[in-house]
Amino acid sequence: MKKVLNRTGILLLALACVLSTASCKSVQNANNKQKGGVIGATGGAILGAIIGNNVGKGGNGELGAVIGGVIGGGAGVLIGNKMDKQAQQIEEEIPGAQVERVDEGIVVTFDENSGVFFDTNKYNINSASQATLNKLIGVFKEYPDTNILVVGHTDSTGDAAYNMTLSKNRANSVTNYLTSNGISSSRLTTNWFGEEQPIADNGTAEGRAKNRRVNVAIVPNEKMIEDAKAEAGN
Repeated sequence: MKKVLNRTGILLLALACVLSTASCKSVQNANNKQKGGVIGATGGAILGAIIGNNVGKGGNGELGAVIGGVIGGGAGVLIGNKMDKQAQQIEEEIPGAQVERVDEGIVVTFDENSGVFFDTNKYNINSASQATLNKLIGVFKEYPDTNILVVGHTDSTGDAAYNMTLSKNRANSVTNYLTSNGISSSRLTTNWFGEEQPIADNGTAEGRAKNRRVNVAIVPNEKMIEDAKAEAGN
């Protein structure tokens, strides 16, 4: 996998998320399923991988409802092994994607160079993106005991309000494509940040291309967690 966050980074990111305010525009765009979440250590780390280098500045605590906290002991080891296998399979199926293992979670980043991309000012899923998403759907079906968070981003070109809506539409397009191809809506949550969370320099064409991205976070659901605890005797 491309990157594994260490424990120190996880704790710092979690603290940053907890201290962030709950009134920014991106939180106002959170859907009902995301409201009222509590961020754990894994939540902070995965948030950092999803939303980029401004973690702690945007008040994104609602995502913790989906992501949850670190699972320790033997159950954590069992879950980690399953997620390792899933991450490796995603890398093999989609070589251009950036795949990160963050404790019990997986973060997949797609940009214009890695298979899922959108034409300028468009949010429909084009044929190239469909081919990549179909491979990802195959992995999701093979590992049904996970929840999936889809997050949309844009570069800073154009009006900020327009970009917020564009990132929302692009994230929803991915979510809708997943559900229309057999992934249960109960596994999915969608969020969007417009231009607010860049991971690269918007002053260059290369940086803007990296910022026009969709992230997918994959985390164990309650069934996987309870099954692992039972198997481990927790």
